[in-house]
Amino acid sequence: MCDLVARTGRHQQRYEAGCRLVAGCIPYRYRKSIDCTSDTDEKIVEVLMINSTSGSGLLFPKGGWENDETVEAAAVREAIEEAGVKGDLKDLLGHYDFKSKTHQDEFCPEGLCKAAMFALFVREELESWPEQSIRQRSWLTIPEAVESCRYPWMRDALVDGFLKWHAVNSEEAFD
Repeated sequence: MCDLVARTGRHQQRYEAGCRLVAGCIPYRYRKSIDCTSDTDEKIVEVLMINSTSGSGLLFPKGGWENDETVEAAAVREAIEEAGVKGDLKDLLGHYDFKSKTHQDEFCPEGLCKAAMFALFVREELESWPEQSIRQRSWLTIPEAVESCRYPWMRDALVDGFLKWHAVNSEEAFD
């Protein structure tokens, strides 16, 4: 049983200019290449995606940024709640606008959202986490993730945000 509990409700939710503010991350790790023809250990980057609870396709962990936390703390919390991972939060990858069909409310009747997405280097996968009964996690290569991503804005965060960031910030070595 998980000791952590996912936050629910909208009473602490942040809004700005009619948009619901969201925080999320692209969790990543490295694995060694299985290429037997090479003498060098090549590292392959993988990203962690989770299933959607409302349809097909895969997502990165994200959710509402609440009044009592920083945007960074919200991104870390969402990674724990939805994907059951902990690690080192890296840089902001960018802000991504999208429209939510399921999160329209009195403060945001049109469902407009603005997501701050970060890179998260995963150091620990939890055996139990708050949403494990409704979420499955999958480690994917970048091409697999691009193909599996449910929302275009998340694909943009992966390709235009994470990949460009990772090209100049891939300093982590194998542990």
